[in-house]
Amino acid sequence: MELNSIKPADGAKHYKRRVGRGIGSGLGKTAGRGHKGQKSRAGGYHKVGFEGGQMPMQRRLPKRGFKSALLKFNAEVTLDALNSLEAGEINIVVLKQAGLVNEIAKVVKVIHTGTVSKKFILTGIGATAGAKAALLSAGGSLQ
Repeated sequence: MELNSIKPADGAKHYKRRVGRGIGSGLGKTAGRGHKGQKSRAGGYHKVGFEGGQMPMQRRLPKRGFKSALLKFNAEVTLDALNSLEAGEINIVVLKQAGLVNEIAKVVKVIHTGTVSKKFILTGIGATAGAKAALLSAGGSLQ
């Protein structure tokens, strides 16, 4: 390799567009801006969502729904996921260490999906009615 043979990779460089420099350049006269209108003029500007004075789409449509910012602190665990754990006593810290719930979770609830075959003692964790019945029938408890 010699210094005089070094060149940039294909597609890395683009030629600078020189507009308004005569008909032969291909970008003379209107300089690629088309004819008339706000976008053809110097200083022609409109903000995002502007529709020429017509009521913009985001203002024509009604506001709808609500999503709580607190939902990110809630987590669910299935009975099948509990079965995969070795520990008998389960709390939020055990679930976080096992990777079953997110680190930022504050409220955890067990849902009735799958079956439970071991005895579990849940502390500080909620459960749905079906999950609670399944846990109690397996000999476990909720505290």
